Amino acid sequence: MSAMNAPLDLPLHAATLNPFIAQAWRERITPALVDYIAIPAKSPMFDADWQAHGLIDRVVRDAATWVESRKVPGLTLEVLRLESRTPVLFFEVEATQSVPTGAQAPTILIYGHLDKQPEFSGWRADLGPWTPKIDAGKLYGRGGADDGYAIYAAVSAIEAVKAQGALHPRIVGLIETCEESGSFDLPIYLEALRPRLGEVSLVVCLDSGAGNYDQLWLTTSLRGNVTGTLKVEVLTEGVHSGDGSGLVPSSFRVLRQVLDRLEDARSGHLLPGAFHCEIPVERIDQAKVAAQALGESVWKNYPWACGADGGLTLPVSDDPVELLLNRTWRPTLSITGVDGIPPLAQAGNVLRPFTAFKLSLRLPPLIEGHEAAVKLKTLLEDNAPYNARVTFEPDGRVGAWGASGWNAPTLAPWLERAMDAASRQHFGAPLGYIGQGGTIPLMNLLQQGFPQAQMMVCGVLGPKSNAHGPNEFLHLDYAERLTASVAQVIAAHP
Repeated sequence: MSAMNAPLDLPLHAATLNPFIAQAWRERITPALVDYIAIPAKSPMFDADWQAHGLIDRVVRDAATWVESRKVPGLTLEVLRLESRTPVLFFEVEATQSVPTGAQAPTILIYGHLDKQPEFSGWRADLGPWTPKIDAGKLYGRGGADDGYAIYAAVSAIEAVKAQGALHPRIVGLIETCEESGSFDLPIYLEALRPRLGEVSLVVCLDSGAGNYDQLWLTTSLRGNVTGTLKVEVLTEGVHSGDGSGLVPSSFRVLRQVLDRLEDARSGHLLPGAFHCEIPVERIDQAKVAAQALGESVWKNYPWACGADGGLTLPVSDDPVELLLNRTWRPTLSITGVDGIPPLAQAGNVLRPFTAFKLSLRLPPLIEGHEAAVKLKTLLEDNAPYNARVTFEPDGRVGAWGASGWNAPTLAPWLERAMDAASRQHFGAPLGYIGQGGTIPLMNLLQQGFPQAQMMVCGVLGPKSNAHGPNEFLHLDYAERLTASVAQVIAAHP
């Protein structure tokens, strides 16, 4: 039976579930998130002194205190702190039924994170990254949607299941604090926790996005990512531009030439074949269905600037299908930072000694991250123009550069039916399928460690929610409905 024709035979009664979840968000979750947003618990990549500042520890401690205050039957919680590593919050909920001796109990693993991206500029005058504000049903501030809400929503969904006396398997929760830095501590914790994770049969990841706020969206793929600093040096110190220009090659021009090896500047197409993969037919078909549902909102929801003629800046294509595939299955390059260039007010007539760009190379889901980072380093550094000093230093630990993407396994019929039924019950529309352009390193790690596990990857990052940028918000009504949907899926687990 296809999900589109699934009967609405969900195990939890909506008449009881919906008020329970609404009350949880109104009285418990939203106040906790208001406090959470006010704490600048930036990820280690953006706060090298995170241990001394204690802000990551604080949000973990606050979340742990909140979970323990709920006194969920059968739930135990620990805060794990391996030496020099970011902390992890780990909880476990006993199954409602025992399994035969010698049998392996199925386990649902729920994932989220509490570390945050930095402030960024451009926030609305009445908003700020660390000043939470509720406006028109949206909770503004850094980290609420990406994805501090996850631990609170997950525990509330479990509470809702228990409130109706529904059966459920063993559940564990894994909430990390290094995700926005590439989850470089996570593999160490996964290895340490492996004996306690059990036989993971379903992963519920709440750190993803939504195509709109009108239905439940399942993430079908995630891109990988390589970040690092590309630096071109031509002098040991700056010289008068009138004296040196025309003789000394511009570091910026050399950098442009080096980037031309990687990207066609006219189209944005990434040139090396090693950074591309074949797009599965199923994902192309799903992109076509999503494009039909979303239409021009695929691109119109972005905060476009006005162009030269007063109209809006245009996207790279007018075909919604191509745009969806571009942001999910094709490699793209972004420049996210710059060094060696003074601000305009301080820009004297000086030929600068170096230019450095922070690169973010998004990779298709099937391209291995570290291997791509090694190839990128070779491509950029070899045979430098004018024999300039060109270096590319990937972020992350040596031998573990880059993050691999993820392509979801084929859905089990029970999970597809349950999610579609939950979407119809709580949103009044069928389940949507969409790839995401971001990266969640955990998903690839878990699929390797638990190849038989099913994956429910979803989240609240819908149109204009703007994670990582200014005016990030959490759509409160959508978050409520998503929480109810997660509860239904937990209770529907075979």
